[in-house]
Amino acid sequence: MRGSWQESEVKIYIDHHTLERAEERGTDEEEIRDVIETGFPIEAKYGCLGKAKVYEFGRKRHGKYYEQKRVEVIYIKEGEEIRTITGYVFYGKWR
Repeated sequence: MRGSWQESEVKIYIDHHTLERAEERGTDEEEIRDVIETGFPIEAKYGCLGKAKVYEFGRKRHGKYYEQKRVEVIYIKEGEEIRTITGYVFYGKWR
């Protein structure tokens, strides 16, 4: 069952490429870990898992104002390890 594992027992490995692309898209390592640990499950393809979380943003990005951003992390779970595949950031308003 998705989300049934204990986060405190799981090691999270953030792939260098994931972090590099995530930073370009407007998030960081701290948010990636937070999404994996406290986000809500989302659909992912090819046997991967996914989680997302909405954060208050309240500023401009590329000249346009956004109230919130949604960070999505796609990952795999192997035993007691989580390895990130990629991360996405969407800007707008949710809820």
